[in-house]
Amino acid sequence: MTTAFKIVDAAEWAAARKAGAYAGSPVDLADGYIHLSTAGQLEETARRHYAGRTNLRLLEVDLDRLDAVKWEPSRGGALFPHQYGALPVAAVLTDRPMAVSDAGVITVGVPDA
Repeated sequence: MTTAFKIVDAAEWAAARKAGAYAGSPVDLADGYIHLSTAGQLEETARRHYAGRTNLRLLEVDLDRLDAVKWEPSRGGALFPHQYGALPVAAVLTDRPMAVSDAGVITVGVPDA
């Protein structure tokens, strides 16, 4: 697998783009790594952690551009990619607007240019 996904707050991502790297959400910072999801894990991650949020960005991340990814067991024992250290903006392949309704319905827009 060469790509993973990260859901981020739009304002946090705007600041990260200016800085050149994303340091992580408050949960990421508390856990000591940036939580990423595979395509198959993304829907459940969105529903569990982002329900009712509308000002989000969905980042597709090139794992080959990261040097500190570890695959570790999490939800139900499934292996999740965790980035230890900042997420460089240069590792992001696509950046799309995203929303998750209170009912867990996910809406993803077209990638930004």
